[in-house]
This record gives sequence, C-alpha cells and structure tokens, in this order.
Amino acid sequence: MKSEFLEKKKWLVRFISFISVVILFIIWFLVTNLGWVDSYFIPKPQDVWSSFIVLVTEGYKGASLFTHISNSLFRLFTALLFAFITAVPLGLLCGYSNYIRAIFDPIIEFYRPWPPLAYYALLVLWLGIEDESKIALLYLSAFAPLFIATVASVQKLPVDRINAALSLGAKKRNILWHIILPSCQPDILTGLRTAIGITYATLVAAEMVAATSGIGWMVLDASKYLRSDIVFVGIMIMGIIAILLDGLLRLYQSRRFSWVGK
Repeated sequence: MKSEFLEKKKWLVRFISFISVVILFIIWFLVTNLGWVDSYFIPKPQDVWSSFIVLVTEGYKGASLFTHISNSLFRLFTALLFAFITAVPLGLLCGYSNYIRAIFDPIIEFYRPWPPLAYYALLVLWLGIEDESKIALLYLSAFAPLFIATVASVQKLPVDRINAALSLGAKKRNILWHIILPSCQPDILTGLRTAIGITYATLVAAEMVAATSGIGWMVLDASKYLRSDIVFVGIMIMGIIAILLDGLLRLYQSRRFSWVGK
C-alpha cells in the first residue's frame, strides 16, 4: 500500500513538472506571437524550430550540427574524465589526512572563485589556441567541486566505522579502498553532477578563443549577428544534453544508492 502511494506521488511530481514546462512554452508562444517582445530579443517558437531544422540539414558555418555538438562533448567529457581521475583520489587523501589537505587546500581554494575568463588568457599563452587550452579551462572548472565534495564526504564519515574496521583486523592501507571510498560514492556522484553543471556554464568561455566549431561557439557567433533564434537553439540543445546527462547520473544514483536519505 505504501509503495503504491509513493509510486503515485512520484508520477504526480513528474506530471507537475511536465505541466510547468507546457505553461512556460505557452507563455513564450503568446508573448512572442502577440508582439509583446521584439523577436530580436526573444524569437518565436516556430522560428526557433525552423532554425533547428535548417541547422540539422545544412549545418552552421561549414560544419554540421552533429559536428558542433560532438566537438563540444569531446572537450567536456575529456575535461570531466581528467577531473574525476585526479580530484577524487586527491580528495580522498586530503579528507583522510590533514597534512596532505594542508598542502593542496589553499591552492584550490585560491583559484576556485576565479571567473573562467580571468585565467583563460594564461591558459592560451601556455597551451596554445587549440583544444588543449579549452579542455584545461573546463578541467579546472570541474576539478574544484569534485575535490570539495570528496573531501567533505570523507570528513563526515563516522569515525566509529573506521575504528570498527581496524578492530576487526583491517590494515590502514585498506581502509581507504574498502571503507572510505564505498562510503563516499554517493557524495562523489553528487559532486560530479555539480561539476557537470559548472563545466557546462564554462563551455561558451572555453570556445570563445580561436574556435570554429562547438555548440558554445555557435551560440557566441550567432549572437554577434543578432541571430537569437540560433542562440535559442544552441541553448536548448545544451540544456537538453545537460538534462540527459544529469538524468542518467540520477538514475544510476537511485539504483546504486537507493538507501541514501532513508
């Protein structure tokens, strides 16, 4: 009985979300088609759809829409991969040892609040104008939230859990792998979701300099010519991809860590 109630509640929440999106679309349609807002600022939904069809069939500035999307996703996933394989192990070590955290924490906390464009010029000087500098910028934006989430997860781990493992004969070198890492996985996944959001926000900045492809570059380039319809298409594509990525992570989180919060 309780499971049926929870299932109905879940579907009700999804229905409310769907209705909110429909209402937002209706407001957009009415505001633009009734002429309350100039189409230069907010294009009509039908114009956005027409531009999407043109982009799918003809591409943009000599490259297909798939090419723009795949180039952006390559930069994004490469940066996230490097951030994950470096931030998580370092975060585990820093959360476990105050001495190691004392070395890295000031550096990360110092650069973390910087706007991406503040140091992007340096990355271009050091790494050039190709994908290396763009991936490095995305990497730095993803590293900090992953690192902080991992450190915080280790620090809130109950000491009794570690002491119990030690009392049962576990070696200190195995505590990190068999106790700390499994316990921190839900928070690490949450940190990864946060990192994806922040990295997406940095994507346009990463493709500002010497780029000729990428969904972020397409949005930026279209804005120069007041093509708000193409800007809307690019923003919507980025939003849909982000929702799909986050949805996959949330699905995995609910299946793999169904006990969290219960």
